[in-house]
Amino acid sequence: MSGNDNYKKLTDEYSDSFDYSKKETAIILAAGHGKRIKSKVSKMLHKIWEVPTVERVYNACQRGLQNANAILVVGIKADDVIKTVGKKESLIYAYQEVQRGTGHAVQIALEKIDSSKYDGTVFIFPGDMGLIDQATVAFFRNKFLESSSDMMVLTGMYDGDIGNNYYGRIVRAKDRDAEGASSGNDMGNVIEIIEYKDILSLNDTEPYVTNYKGRKYSFTKKELLEIREFNSGVFAFRFKPLSELINKISSDNAQKEIYLTDLIALFNKNGYKVSAVTPERQYVLMGFNNKSVLREMDNIARELAYDKLKDIVMIHDPEDFFVDDEVIDYILKMDKNGEPLDIEIGKGAYLGRGVKPNYNVKFNKNCYLFGSIDLGKNITIHDGAHLSCFENQTISVGDNTQIYWNDVIRGQVKIGSNCAIESGVRITGSDDSPVIIGNNVTVKGTTYIFGSEIDENLLVEHSVLINKKVKNPNADGSLFKVRFYIPETEGAEAIEDKKARP
Repeated sequence: MSGNDNYKKLTDEYSDSFDYSKKETAIILAAGHGKRIKSKVSKMLHKIWEVPTVERVYNACQRGLQNANAILVVGIKADDVIKTVGKKESLIYAYQEVQRGTGHAVQIALEKIDSSKYDGTVFIFPGDMGLIDQATVAFFRNKFLESSSDMMVLTGMYDGDIGNNYYGRIVRAKDRDAEGASSGNDMGNVIEIIEYKDILSLNDTEPYVTNYKGRKYSFTKKELLEIREFNSGVFAFRFKPLSELINKISSDNAQKEIYLTDLIALFNKNGYKVSAVTPERQYVLMGFNNKSVLREMDNIARELAYDKLKDIVMIHDPEDFFVDDEVIDYILKMDKNGEPLDIEIGKGAYLGRGVKPNYNVKFNKNCYLFGSIDLGKNITIHDGAHLSCFENQTISVGDNTQIYWNDVIRGQVKIGSNCAIESGVRITGSDDSPVIIGNNVTVKGTTYIFGSEIDENLLVEHSVLINKKVKNPNADGSLFKVRFYIPETEGAEAIEDKKARP
């Protein structure tokens, strides 16, 4: 089976069906690898605030649009991208074998839609725009619907050194055309987008002349380079004119590629309405081609997370912490109840997806939590403690319990209330052999517990418990100590005393 056949099989396996009852569709362009990122990992899978950038774009589309289909165009490293994003409802994968530009990628995506059955809205997003969020997507959607346009571009304003602006420029109608006549109501309308490399290829002395609604507009090369409004790569279209014109884009440009941006001129030529809007927060339009910009985007995401939490919980070091976006939402929901949270997040603490904090919980320095972790009230997770579990597993910790320094707790584990899991303990539970620890239990010393049940009011010290049931024999339920329990040795025949050197 050829590589292309493998990709077709994979896209079919992970794709859902297109739902023609849904009137909105997001196309996410994720076929490029990104040579300048200098990594074997697909550019689309580099993470911003611990989430692959393409997944962040997909999530923003799902939350910002109304009951939408999604088509994810993949290419280089397609198998990695597909398996990372996974199979989801109304998500279809389209494979772009050869990258011939954004317009070509959209052509590939539209092959997944039967044009005789669909008449809705199509939104297009670059897969590396990892800071775009639900609010921006919803803003763009609403502006498009309000505008009665056939096509809309989400634009940004470049505020840096104009010589470093490599984006495509938004060319708008001047107040007067090339003949000196007033543009009237057409002034400021979007004529086209010109890519930076195509501007550079223009003659330095001859003007660039373009047609718009029967008029000619003239621009010098310098004027075009000094335009600060740029194309973000985000578009909205009514489906019918898009499907009508998408295959008419020419590749007559410096890169010999099919640019999606050329649709503006085609839409204007065919009498369709084109408009543009700019979001209030410019950082949402950032994409990246190198590690330094990716790092900058990650820093912005961290600052946004801190701003959401800074007046609700105590974060000891705003520049060194991680709280997953879903965990932030969970904390914000808790805050709406009106009761002070008294949650503390220490320097280097990591609260990954699935963690459920509670009132008066302290996450001390460099602790790590990831997976479905349900925490009771008045808990301290001490320095360097590690709690994690696989999907469909849960770690639960009862009220007033302490998880001490450098403990490691993994898998399916339930710890009761008023417990102390003291420094350096290892606890592991599997799906078939969970760990259940009752209330008022202290575990200390060099202790390892796997798949065991431990009764209430026990002290376990310097022991190895594997698939054991530990009962409290005291009739009155008072504290009972289990110390130095070591199972029978296996493989002792492989061990002998080391001979001293002569």
